[in-house]
Amino acid sequence: MGLGKTQCAAALPPQHSSSSVVFAMSKTADAAALVAELGAFAGVRVKRDEPLSRYTSMKIGGPADYFIEVESSPALSAVLPLLRRFGLAVYLLGNGSNVLVSDRGVRGAVVRLGAEFKRIAWDEQGSLVRVTVGAAYSVTQLARQAARRGYGGLEFAEGIPGSVGGAVAMNAGAYGSEFERIVDRVEAVNAAGEPIGFSRADMNFSYRDSHLPEGTVVTRVILRLERAEAAAVGSKLRELVGKRKSSQPSGFPNSGSMFRNPPGDFAGRLIEAAGLKGRRIGQAQIAERHANFIVNLGGAKADEVRQLMELARREVRQRFGIELVSEVKLVGEWEGTELITK
Repeated sequence: MGLGKTQCAAALPPQHSSSSVVFAMSKTADAAALVAELGAFAGVRVKRDEPLSRYTSMKIGGPADYFIEVESSPALSAVLPLLRRFGLAVYLLGNGSNVLVSDRGVRGAVVRLGAEFKRIAWDEQGSLVRVTVGAAYSVTQLARQAARRGYGGLEFAEGIPGSVGGAVAMNAGAYGSEFERIVDRVEAVNAAGEPIGFSRADMNFSYRDSHLPEGTVVTRVILRLERAEAAAVGSKLRELVGKRKSSQPSGFPNSGSMFRNPPGDFAGRLIEAAGLKGRRIGQAQIAERHANFIVNLGGAKADEVRQLMELARREVRQRFGIELVSEVKLVGEWEGTELITK
């Protein structure tokens, strides 16, 4: 979904740390050597000090020391151990949703999948349909394609921002369904670039987590859908699109839901009940339509968004005794933060 989450496929360390600071190589010679070695791989493009605001759904984020676009499985298997050898922290960028990248940027390497990882294949087996889809494929695009073909099971995912890999890694869901229900197999590589795979029986899904091993990078996913009447699937899809448009903010960049729903309640309801709907800090605002979204009104800073998140968490805790857990991952260099992310 986002960085990592989202792309956000899974991320290498420090994916789950909201306050980690990682350090780039200090020697110019080492940096030059790394760029030269990366440039020797087919299907790899590297940029230095690339602003991540260009790639996040909230349009916020400082520069990555190394921004690396990888187009094939062999290239990915070569890049990951190389970055490890140079001692770089690595983060995987999906479609840039479900993340908040620091204004200070990301020290280390940000990897983004393309080309081969955006391919899709459909396999009809009677009433069953298996779709093999690359981790970088758009969730919304996948849901719409399935509906046009008359394949049911993905309607809930229309409008979920992010990539398929990130959606599986975080077990994304909406309207009472989650990716857990349709995943058949996950193919990936580990931090050393070695191919690994997980059948549905191997996986342990829970709310907003698939519990993949640390360092796993999802490369492609096999989903299990069912043949249905195209008109019925399309009707269900349009119904959910209408619900989403009527309840969620539009017109301003955002990262999706900021907090996980606590058991038996909704984060948005709690934040609204705390009187925070519409609250602004700088150009960041708790959305007036749905209080579990923070929107960028134009030129918002990551620190402004984080301050609103901390305000919402603090007010909900004081008023209702409930600790909100961040669904959005904080990525990059941050000063101390009290946000709970697990």
